[in-house]
Amino acid sequence: MPDATVIKFYSPVNEASIALLMKAVDQRLAAGVTRFTVLISTSGGSVFHGLTAYNYLKGIPAEVTTHNIGSVDSIGVALYCAGHLRLSVPQARFLMHPVSMNFKEGASYEEPKLVELVKSLRVDMGNCASVVAANTRKNRQQVLRAMLSRTTLDPETALEWGLVHEIRQELFAEGAEVLPIQPGA
Repeated sequence: MPDATVIKFYSPVNEASIALLMKAVDQRLAAGVTRFTVLISTSGGSVFHGLTAYNYLKGIPAEVTTHNIGSVDSIGVALYCAGHLRLSVPQARFLMHPVSMNFKEGASYEEPKLVELVKSLRVDMGNCASVVAANTRKNRQQVLRAMLSRTTLDPETALEWGLVHEIRQELFAEGAEVLPIQPGA
């Protein structure tokens, strides 16, 4: 087995996609893989699962490269930040926005539960901003302001931020092992 694996992550960030991503990484780590490239294009999704994947990929004993190959939106930006080396194709974008919460139709909550939910949203916002700040030349407050103003970065601006290290069209070397993450397949 080669010492490097390319993983195609073209999925929303959710329980199923992150479980498949982590399973693929676990299997390759057990087989001796020491380098991963995660090709990312995602509309975002679950903050819980995105931060879990970020922390996991940051903490594994392997070199991780992330490569935006289209659109890295919402919690996808935090997932993208897991790369020790972060690349982007020239025709890509990064979208940051406030954390939101979905409610089922007809849901009702008492005031203490609503206060708890607002606190949870604030913690999630702060955690997302802290991840981006830790991996760019922006501080937490600057990232929070960018999130609140629904900022979209092109690759050149992301490069200025320090979010992207290099703009590169080439995705991986010929003959590389490429694994798709396909929830529901």
